[in-house]
Amino acid sequence: MEGLKMSEIKGWHVFSGFATAFGIIIFVNLTLAYNAIKTFPGLEVKNSYIASQSFDKDRFAQKELNWVLSAHLKDNTLSLKVLENGRPISPIIIDAVFGRATNILQDQKPEFIFNGSTLNAKVIAGSGNWNLRLKLKARDGTLFQQRIILGES
Repeated sequence: MEGLKMSEIKGWHVFSGFATAFGIIIFVNLTLAYNAIKTFPGLEVKNSYIASQSFDKDRFAQKELNWVLSAHLKDNTLSLKVLENGRPISPIIIDAVFGRATNILQDQKPEFIFNGSTLNAKVIAGSGNWNLRLKLKARDGTLFQQRIILGES
């Protein structure tokens, strides 16, 4: 082993190794934190305590409507069926947001058209998990809120 020369590890070598490792860790953490904040979809409610005060009353009123909702996505057409006692209806749409569960960058406001049995809207969708967040109003003024999870089929 005459031709092989071992170099000595000095203090600056150890410091460089630690500084590089911790630098990578800090960089990755800052990148993940930035992306988490940038894609945060927002709050469901402004004040959860106040929203909880009427939750049971609102849920009971919504349940009394006897509505059943279903949504399907096919070929960039979003179909929403709202049944009241088994019959299709076209309720007042206060708000409808179609988008991803984890960020708001691809959120869309579908413009639904009722064809007598379903509400249909053109959307831009790809594969994966999509959400349809709805706020509807019944003829008697009752607010109906639901989030429907769907994927492209």
